[in-house]
Amino acid sequence: MDFPIRYLVCLCLFSSLLGYSQSKNIQYSAKLQYVDEAKYPGAIVLIGNVAMQHAGADLTCQKALYYRDNQFFKAIGNVFIKQGDTITQTSNYADYDAKTKQALSWGNVVLTDPEMTLTTDTLHFDRVQQKLLYKNHATIKDATNTLESIRGVYSLEKKKFVATQKVSVVNTEHLVASDHLEYYTNSGHTYLYGPSTIINTSNASKIYCERGFYNTKTGVSHFVKNATLFLEDRTIEGDSLYYDKVRGFASATKNIRVIDTVRNFVTKGNYAELFEHKDSLFIVDRAVAISIIDKDSMFVHGDTILVTGKPTERIVRTFNNVRIFKSDLQGVCDSIHTNQQTGLTRLFKNPVLWSGKSQMTGDSIQLRSHPTTAALDSLKILGNAFIIQKDTVVQGEFNQIKGRTMLGKFRENALDILSVIGNAELLTFNSNKETGVLETITKQLCSSIDFNFVAQEIEEIKCFKKTEGNTYPPSEFPENTRKLRGFVWRENERPLTMEAIFDTNNSLTKPTTKKPQKLRKPIPKKPTTKILPKEFTKQL
Repeated sequence: MDFPIRYLVCLCLFSSLLGYSQSKNIQYSAKLQYVDEAKYPGAIVLIGNVAMQHAGADLTCQKALYYRDNQFFKAIGNVFIKQGDTITQTSNYADYDAKTKQALSWGNVVLTDPEMTLTTDTLHFDRVQQKLLYKNHATIKDATNTLESIRGVYSLEKKKFVATQKVSVVNTEHLVASDHLEYYTNSGHTYLYGPSTIINTSNASKIYCERGFYNTKTGVSHFVKNATLFLEDRTIEGDSLYYDKVRGFASATKNIRVIDTVRNFVTKGNYAELFEHKDSLFIVDRAVAISIIDKDSMFVHGDTILVTGKPTERIVRTFNNVRIFKSDLQGVCDSIHTNQQTGLTRLFKNPVLWSGKSQMTGDSIQLRSHPTTAALDSLKILGNAFIIQKDTVVQGEFNQIKGRTMLGKFRENALDILSVIGNAELLTFNSNKETGVLETITKQLCSSIDFNFVAQEIEEIKCFKKTEGNTYPPSEFPENTRKLRGFVWRENERPLTMEAIFDTNNSLTKPTTKKPQKLRKPIPKKPTTKILPKEFTKQL
């Protein structure tokens, strides 16, 4: 006989081996049902075509142990669970507690709902809160992405994953890596917490942040902590950063730094917009452009900085209340135009430059630098050119040079040679350097004059086609002629430190007070660009 008598007694309790049994809220059936208290105390053993139903969930398996008193069901082999018409799960084993509606499955677990498929080794299913929990790696695939993480919780109602530890979200266009993120399978929305990286394979861009939002379906992202956007030729940093990959549009606010990785050129400010497809960038609110010149930096500040063109053809325009600071060169003007390809910088509207002890003014000023090293090469002052040097020996006197045009050459970023062409005038105060006594005053008018500088002071003067000139004793030189026509000493405007370029109290043009555009909400529908002056938009 195959079965002990006690088994037969138990079998007689059922109408047939295929009969149907009910215990409180659990319903079950099987080909074979028996009790073995010695081996499975308190359990009913179910074998063959085992089926269990409870509160809208159906379970089938090869073998099961049902603990009637505890309302606990242990399924073994080819476990299949179905909840309603939408959620199905397969595994090798499963435990189900009918009192708490908690299920634990392990061994090749695969769960699917209309939005995704989850694969893991061990899965906890909380049917009360409709949540799934895994603690030892899972892979989730939906119509758009594949998500992997060590730990995670999925809300079936909200279609939301909270994934932690080595999290990745991958599709054909991007890779998202984080240690903590929230992901919605129905919308593709991803919320990032902690150090996170997004790599866009379609355009080779990369984003790093420590808190932010990313729409995996549209490529729109918004980051609010330590955000950095790495593009092919630029890196953008800011406290808050918005990026639309498809439109090629980025905006950033507060503590912005845009690094031109090709030109070794940096722009800073508190609001910026980048139009990637048009190769254009504008930045406002304490905007400053920084160029590295022979291990020294040149800072150019203006109300607005506009950068256009491809990396090899960059044009930098700085508008309104422009101030320049470099350790050996400072300047003030209304606007600047710099062609980084040719190294030509033009200053417009009442410009003034200071190089060492020299103040240079004219209708317009041009600086030419080396296109690669950015080292200063030459200077051109066009129209009403005027250079003033405050005499270092005689108090209150100024050495002066003026003419129609001036051409200068720099050596090691200091003015070395200067030529005055057309209607050149010269006024110098000649003193005894040992006694500090003014001895003579020289005034000359020439067709052109050449000057050599040593230690940023005039050392040698050559006058060509001399037409008029005299040297006078100080007592014979009238006080009212000690300044050439057009003399304006603008030393009070000179920015002597980098921070001074942001001080517009002495500006010749009224500073603008436009407020920067605020960054958009975390999930913006259609970002609008900041309205630019007409001269800006013509260049875009």
